[in-house]
Amino acid sequence: MTDVYKECPSFENEKYLIRLVDANDADDLMEVYADKNALPFFNSDNCDGDNFYYPTKEKMQSAIDFWLRSYDTKWFVRFTIIDKASSKAIGTTELFHRKANDSFNGVGVLRLDVKSGYEKEYVLFDILSLIVPPAFELFDCSRIITKAPCYTIERIEALKKYGFWQSNELLIGTNDKYAYNGYWVVNK
Repeated sequence: MTDVYKECPSFENEKYLIRLVDANDADDLMEVYADKNALPFFNSDNCDGDNFYYPTKEKMQSAIDFWLRSYDTKWFVRFTIIDKASSKAIGTTELFHRKANDSFNGVGVLRLDVKSGYEKEYVLFDILSLIVPPAFELFDCSRIITKAPCYTIERIEALKKYGFWQSNELLIGTNDKYAYNGYWVVNK
């Protein structure tokens, strides 16, 4: 198995490139994380109060620095999603292997943040199709979970199309002990 924390792979198809986040992504990603219409779609469960709203270059750069430090310490991997047609970053996806004392112990957790204009079933499905298949091996898991609250209609349709199913289980925050709902699961 490839150690994602020693050599981070990239994934691409004709439309998108997904690769490790880079400090040079700040300007493009600020358009994502300052997008108030995209904000309700971001999963900030168990993130110590961070809501992923970064309306200034300094805040965006600070977030990227944190994401890169987290990669270096093998906590999680934050990938940038590039739209090849525009050569611009249109979002990020985060993945990690979760260790916890709840029913989601040992799963891969997928966070997927895109600009509001990209919150479309066909876009999300294309991105899922790139990142989910290798994630099982890269993050040593047989299940992957992702959050999709009931109002995220296009996201839910993309998840269903990919084969995710809605879980009734709650994710218990390892930091805050809060019980979070709205998770969808796909098996290897």
